[in-house]
Amino acid sequence: MNESISGYKGRVLDVLVKSKVQVGDLVRINKDDITYEGILIPRSELGDDKHIVIKIRSGYNIGIEVTEETKVTKIGVEKAPAFTPPAPPAQKPGLPKVSIISTGGTIASRVDYRTGAVRPAISASDLYSIVPELSDVAAIDTQILFSVFSEDLTPKHWSELAVTVAEHISRGVDGVVVTHGTDTMGYTAAALSFALRNLPVPVVLVGAQRSEDRPSSDAALNLIGAVSAAAKAPFAEVVVAMHETISDESVVLHRGTKVRKLHTSRRDAFKTVNAQPVAKVLDNQIVMLTDDYQRRSKEKNIILQPKFEEKVALIKFYPGMDSKIIDWHVEAGYNGIVLEGTGLGHVRQAIFHSIKKAIEKGVIVAMASQCIWGRVNMNVYTTGRDLVAMGVVPLQDMLAETALVKLMWILGQTQDKEKAKDLLATNLAYEISSRTVDVN
Repeated sequence: MNESISGYKGRVLDVLVKSKVQVGDLVRINKDDITYEGILIPRSELGDDKHIVIKIRSGYNIGIEVTEETKVTKIGVEKAPAFTPPAPPAQKPGLPKVSIISTGGTIASRVDYRTGAVRPAISASDLYSIVPELSDVAAIDTQILFSVFSEDLTPKHWSELAVTVAEHISRGVDGVVVTHGTDTMGYTAAALSFALRNLPVPVVLVGAQRSEDRPSSDAALNLIGAVSAAAKAPFAEVVVAMHETISDESVVLHRGTKVRKLHTSRRDAFKTVNAQPVAKVLDNQIVMLTDDYQRRSKEKNIILQPKFEEKVALIKFYPGMDSKIIDWHVEAGYNGIVLEGTGLGHVRQAIFHSIKKAIEKGVIVAMASQCIWGRVNMNVYTTGRDLVAMGVVPLQDMLAETALVKLMWILGQTQDKEKAKDLLATNLAYEISSRTVDVN
C-alpha cells in the first residue's frame, strides 16, 4: 500500500496516484459540473474503493464517489491531519483547585483514520489546553491514570481510581473531575459512590458522546460544567455531568447511583432514574434541584473502601431462560447474583430450583427489575412471594447495574452473608429512593 495515500485502494488509488496527490494535500475535485475543495484525508482500512474523502473548509468530512469523469487536481500542500494541542492558558491566582483525572473515553479521543473509529489520544492537560475557558473556573491539576475505553475497565480499575481520587482529595483540592467513556460511566459512578464514603468535596465524572475534533462535540460544555461543579457546588457526592438537552445550554448533574445511559448517541443520553438530578450547571452557575444532598465540608475525613469482589454476576431473565445459566455461575464459584427480572421482580418457575440451590450454597441472590421506572414489589404475586421465601433479596428501585456494583463492593468489605444481605437492602448512597418519582 502507498503509505502517502493511506487507506485508498483499487480505482480510487489509481486516480490519486495519476493525479500525484497525497494525504494532506489541498485538492480540487470536479464531478458532474460540481467542484469540491478540501484536504485529502486517509480512508478507513475497511472503506470501499469508490470514494475519495476530503475535509472541507467547514471542518466536516465528505466522501465523493469517483467515476471515469471525475477529475482530481492538486492545488496546494497542507499538513496531514494531526493533533497538536495549544499551550495551556496561564493559571489565575485565587481560584478553586480542581484535579482532572483522565481514564480515556470519547472525551479524550480523536478520530483514528486507519480504522475510521475514535481512539484514546488526548491527555487531561490537553483537555485543559483545548478548553481555555477552564482557566476562569479553577486552577487545574491533571493526571492520566488510564487511557482506555470504558468497556475495558474492570473492578480493579475502579479500586485504583478510588485510591487515586482519595489521594487528590487528601492534597486539599476543592473537587475532582474524572474523564471517562460514557458506555460504562454509570458503573464507575456507582463504584466510586460506595468506595468513597464521607466525601468532603464533589467527585464529578464526565464524558462525551462525540469526540472533541467533531464540530458537534459535546466535550467542551460537559467539561466546563464538570469543573464548575467540582469547584463550587455545595454538595459532596459522586455525580455524572452530561448535557441536559441536545442543545449547548446546560449540563445536568446526576447522582452516581441513579444514572443510566439511555441513548446510544444523543448528547443528552444520560438520565436520572426514579429520582431527581442533584443539580445543573447553567451559565457557569450551580442550580440545585434537590434539598436532599450531602454537604461540602473540608472538615470531613474521607473514608476509603476500595475493594470489590469480582465473582458477582448480573443475569437478565428472558422467556425460556435455562436454569443451567445460574448453575454455571454457582459451579464457577460466584458469590453473588443480581437477577434482572420482569416487572415487579419475577422469573419463570422452571429456574426456581437453581435459585434455591444457589442460596443454599451461600450465594447471595438479589432481584432488580428490567423496567426503567418504578420499583420491585415481590409481595404482589405468588411468584415474587415464593422467591422472597427462598431468600432472594428485593432491591426496590435500585438500578440493576448499581445493584451489581453494590453487591461487588459489599462482598469486598465483608464475608458475613447475613450482614451483606442487610447492607444490600440498606440505602447507603441514595441508591434506593424513599418513594417512586412520578416521571409524568
